[in-house]
Amino acid sequence: MIAIISKPINFLKEAKVELSKVAWSTRQELTGATVVVIAITLILGIFIGIIDLLLSKGLSLILK
Repeated sequence: MIAIISKPINFLKEAKVELSKVAWSTRQELTGATVVVIAITLILGIFIGIIDLLLSKGLSLILK
């Protein structure tokens, strides 16, 4: 019975120790990374949309 209680408590203590070792990003670094991810996502979305449009038009011309 004691093992059932002590294992989760031990896990939480070890998790707290490990989380204290993590090098957390600053708000500025996090904001910069977020902007980069959003910009790349938009650029790739536009690129894939243009390719899709061109392939759709080309395929519709071939199949007519």
